[in-house]
Amino acid sequence: MRLSEFLTRSRAALALAAAGAIALTACSAQEPAADPTATQSASSAASPEAPATGESSTDALPTSAVEPSADLSAITVSDADVPEVTVPAPWGIASTQTKVLRESSSTQVVGENARVTVNYVGVNGRTGEPFDSSYERGAPVPFSLDAVVPGFKIGLAGQKVGSRVLIGMTGEDGYKDGNPQAGIEAGDSLLFVVDIISATFEEPVGEEVTPAEGVPSVTVTDGKPEVTIPEGMSADSLVVQPLIKGPGAAIAADSVVTVKYRAWGATSGKIILDGWGPQTAPLNTLLPGWQTGLLEQTAGSRVLLVVPAANSYPNGLPDQGLPAGEGLVFVIDIVDVQAPQQ
Repeated sequence: MRLSEFLTRSRAALALAAAGAIALTACSAQEPAADPTATQSASSAASPEAPATGESSTDALPTSAVEPSADLSAITVSDADVPEVTVPAPWGIASTQTKVLRESSSTQVVGENARVTVNYVGVNGRTGEPFDSSYERGAPVPFSLDAVVPGFKIGLAGQKVGSRVLIGMTGEDGYKDGNPQAGIEAGDSLLFVVDIISATFEEPVGEEVTPAEGVPSVTVTDGKPEVTIPEGMSADSLVVQPLIKGPGAAIAADSVVTVKYRAWGATSGKIILDGWGPQTAPLNTLLPGWQTGLLEQTAGSRVLLVVPAANSYPNGLPDQGLPAGEGLVFVIDIVDVQAPQQ
């Protein structure tokens, strides 16, 4: 079950509706918040989120009339906040590749399956004319690299968050069959200048933190955390124990967070909630223990929380084996942190 499904439910009446679901919303009878999983998409018919077709190719010709270039040396990009791209049209490229225009000092790189937020301008190599620009629309665009044309995944994976890059992609890696609405013909090579604003973390990254004495110990089995709870441990007060300190943005009270997490009964040690897959929701809609415990934690971090029943599920979760009054131990990977959508 997604986090957003809990926005309409009372803790006292909570019932899981799907296997592997996790219940994290605060107890409330108020109106549900907007679905945090809704995403913004580019308005252009040739936005990066257009469905990809075909496999990546390194030898597709842009058109039969254009001799493909081996690199991006002929392309000029201004250093302005809104970049201008100069192309010796008609132009094509022999293989999809990336040139770093401004390298970030960030230690975070874009993973192959990351969800990124970017600003970009797209230019048709055949005509030299822009066909799409998030800069002109005035808002960056979020998308998953698994949901865009292959050239974007090839061009962005491995690049540093905060960098500006130039991607030249073959027709095969762009819009294989063309996009008439955007003036793109089959085989056209495309150029994108991309400012990488943020990206999700696929795994926690950063400095390991030595846990305090007396908190549950954490190991990883088959990619998932497991905990060992000390005998007689009290869960009467909130415990916040960072395990890995990530380099990303810090969580504010109104942040929208994407997390992976598991939870165990603080007394029984039994797994109660298992949502070890990215899920997104505003922090201020989640459990009180999360709202306090995750505040100022950073993206890329792994955090352990011991949450008293009063700040999680006072009446328990009978269907999941959590009795009333028992607290929970959470291990949370903070995948992404975003400001609230206006």
